[in-house]
Amino acid sequence: MNIAVMVNLRARRGSERIGGMVQRFFPRARLALTRSLEEARTWITEQLRPNPPTLLLAGGGDGTITGLLNELREQGVALPAIGVLPLGTGNAWARVTGAPKPSVALRQLAACGERLPPLRPFSLVRLENRVAPFAGTGWDSETLQDFKDHLSKFPAGPLREANAGLRGYMSALFTRTIPRHMFGKSQLQVKVYNLGAPALTVDERGLVVPLPHGETGALLYEGPAGVAGAATTTEWGFGFKAFPFAQAVPHRLSVRVYGAGVVEATLNMRRLWRGQHPMPRMHDFFVERVRMDFDRDVPFQMGGDIMGMRRSLEFDLAEESVQLVDWRQLQRLVA
Repeated sequence: MNIAVMVNLRARRGSERIGGMVQRFFPRARLALTRSLEEARTWITEQLRPNPPTLLLAGGGDGTITGLLNELREQGVALPAIGVLPLGTGNAWARVTGAPKPSVALRQLAACGERLPPLRPFSLVRLENRVAPFAGTGWDSETLQDFKDHLSKFPAGPLREANAGLRGYMSALFTRTIPRHMFGKSQLQVKVYNLGAPALTVDERGLVVPLPHGETGALLYEGPAGVAGAATTTEWGFGFKAFPFAQAVPHRLSVRVYGAGVVEATLNMRRLWRGQHPMPRMHDFFVERVRMDFDRDVPFQMGGDIMGMRRSLEFDLAEESVQLVDWRQLQRLVA
């Protein structure tokens, strides 16, 4: 295989040690240990664009993978098969594809010899000409920013590392995001318009059905929104199954709007985290393209990275899709 490997040294578990493992298992692989987007961009320009790989291993979190995909698109490099090595914080795509720790993943890949490992296709959400496995706004975006602010309080060392995962995320949620909504901001309001083919939804049994009055141009939803977003993968990181019906309908985005207030959402946290269905005030749509208009500027995130403030967001299904290494199937084959 023509293998290239990028390890983000600024990811939570990124280190030169991972690079050493890669060199032991794949001595001919093109390896980049990067600390910035600019370094990754230069590597793609000099190493990958002239000779695109058949398999690209990406070590980092969801932001690393999303940034890499968009840089490949911008430079006109056809998207190769991608193996996600879970070195980040949320690791949504790594969890969905069953990625083991890097040492195990590299050993399993080496067992494939010159053959490509089993792959699993994923569509992509497109927003402002960027692509990601998920994007949206609401409490998730605010909590991501609160999480980063919370983490910045700690100097580098064991205490910062202890707060860099789920513990720190939940601390930011319960000490910053939730109190701000309970005692400050009024609930966000949104209008959701269908801009593509007639929309579908899920019934109480979880079966996909046509959405009444969901034709092109229809107003699909108007009301409060604690969280509003689109995805082509079930998770939003940390094992949070925010989009349990993603991939239920091929060639459609899974769009969700959760209209409950912060108190009700907190009481239902466990059910929301597990992706249980049905949930009161949860609205599911399967669409090709959708626009969300909000009553004020909101922060939005793509693939776990905060992208700025917007009052209107337009999501659609990207023309490209990506093939990810299916680590669960690979493990079975190796076994």
